[in-house]
Amino acid sequence: MADSDGSAQSTIWPLPKFYFQVKWDDKELNFQEVSGLEVETQELEYRHGNNPVFSTIKMPGMQKNGRITMKKGVFKGDNDFWKWYSQIKLNTIKRIPLTISLLDEGGNATMVWKVKNAWPAKITGTDLKSEGNEVAIETIEIVHEGIEISNG
Repeated sequence: MADSDGSAQSTIWPLPKFYFQVKWDDKELNFQEVSGLEVETQELEYRHGNNPVFSTIKMPGMQKNGRITMKKGVFKGDNDFWKWYSQIKLNTIKRIPLTISLLDEGGNATMVWKVKNAWPAKITGTDLKSEGNEVAIETIEIVHEGIEISNG
């Protein structure tokens, strides 16, 4: 696209969020929606007793990772979420790496979130309505041990 003077476009546009890819370990799954790509650092407050300023100082504490929520259509014979979830026994679960990529119009990764040691914490099956006219959607909530972000 050219600017009004015919030169190459000098404006940088934000990326659209509707073209993305999710890889679970070694296979690719299709999702309608992915949310919760967030990390947070908890704050620690401290004040020593002889500080003349009557307020606390704030320091970074432990990192807290949010849950990643993914939604997809229900397909006949597709029980992968439930099989993975049923493997949870006390402190034993198969942890897998997830790679979530935001793609450009050519299908190339422009931004990549690598999720470490992911496992399912909650699965929500579809709701059923006798008068409904929607696609059946199931939801999985993933907990993890950190996100690494890179640009493609």
